[in-house]
Amino acid sequence: MRVFVTIFLLFAGALNAQDVTRWVSIINDKNFKMVEFYASNREQTSWGPNWFGNAFLQAYSEVDLNLDDGSGYCIWDLRAVFADGREVTRMGVNVCEEPTWRVY
Repeated sequence: MRVFVTIFLLFAGALNAQDVTRWVSIINDKNFKMVEFYASNREQTSWGPNWFGNAFLQAYSEVDLNLDDGSGYCIWDLRAVFADGREVTRMGVNVCEEPTWRVY
């Protein structure tokens, strides 16, 4: 019986890890549009492509992005670039527990 309970708990834990959402709301609280957004999980060594592509996020606007890259990572580094050239970076965000990044 003890083996069955242990196997059940391990299986339930694996399901919960897969069910965790990696959606994050990016809120632009600056007076400039956000022209680039980058996100990389903690194991990546570069920022990778701009998540916005040719789009941008207006000043005082919000967008929801799904950061789930299939790696299972919840810890992400986030970087925003604004039309005035300023950048804001936040390292080590647990998007599974903190699904909002308000950029001032």
